[in-house]
Amino acid sequence: MLLETLRCRLRALGCKPCHERALLRAWTQSLPLERGTRPAEDFLPRALRAALPALAAELGGLARLRSLHQGGDGSARLLVDLADGETVESVLLPRDGLCVSTQVGCAVGCVFCMTGRDGLIRQLGSAEIVAQVALARSLRVVGKVVFMGMGEPAHNLDNVVDAIDLLGSEGAIGYKNLVFSTVGDRRVFERLPRQRVAPALALSLHSTFAARRAALLPRAPRIDPAELVELGERYARATHYPIQYQWTLLDGVNDGDDEADGIVRLLAGKYAVMNLIAYNPVAGLAFRRPPPERVLAMARELNGRGVLTKLRDSAGQDIDGACGQLRARRRPAAE
Repeated sequence: MLLETLRCRLRALGCKPCHERALLRAWTQSLPLERGTRPAEDFLPRALRAALPALAAELGGLARLRSLHQGGDGSARLLVDLADGETVESVLLPRDGLCVSTQVGCAVGCVFCMTGRDGLIRQLGSAEIVAQVALARSLRVVGKVVFMGMGEPAHNLDNVVDAIDLLGSEGAIGYKNLVFSTVGDRRVFERLPRQRVAPALALSLHSTFAARRAALLPRAPRIDPAELVELGERYARATHYPIQYQWTLLDGVNDGDDEADGIVRLLAGKYAVMNLIAYNPVAGLAFRRPPPERVLAMARELNGRGVLTKLRDSAGQDIDGACGQLRARRRPAAE
């Protein structure tokens, strides 16, 4: 379902803008749909009141919890059933964050990621993206949403932008707490700054060498890392949020001194934060997690050389936390 389809249905039931906002606010915040500024019998049109039970059931069916896997670090991985029987994953993160999916599968094919192994299956509708947030908010408080789960948000740009707009308005999530994660796509840099709700941006860099990055992200747009950083810098200055550069550390691949030198060359003095994330091992893939001492040493070196660097926990290592692992493990049972 698309959000525009939902809005049209509400208007056909007699919704005025105030009714529409109240219902969307209730849904996105996981409140009863009839909740408004006055009792529902006085506030909502009669046709809409009659349709509320069926509408609530349909919205609830957009994203249904199949299973929840609690991690020891406060994270929880959700396997979510969609209305057509497909499944996606969402992750409740420590400190009121939520990672949501934007596609079933992914076309980028990052070689260290489980999600892209089967390619792109289908796009998620804008309402399906928002429904993951509504589902998560029925379980715990959510104050930050990162579009960093299954899929490449730039490949589903219209639906992701619509979801961000609703979450940043009726969903009551601060703009800088809506984080659009991408491998880099020129359409993102052209379109997002013009939106009413301009999200923060996370760029998956993973290497400062074009050939190595292309090998790791084989179907990502061919943008040289230096150009990608310049595009990110312009976006950061326009939106007043620092760019978050995502770097999955792979043992013996992109954790060497050559990459540290490259990061300093590209990011020193930029309005940016480098997030180093040690790899979550995936069964069947040859990549390994670097030793903890190497991860810590790289972070210290970058900070010491003028690049603000944070070590990000790989949330959910004890619950198959890497994107796509849970769906892949459960797929045979689902099919």
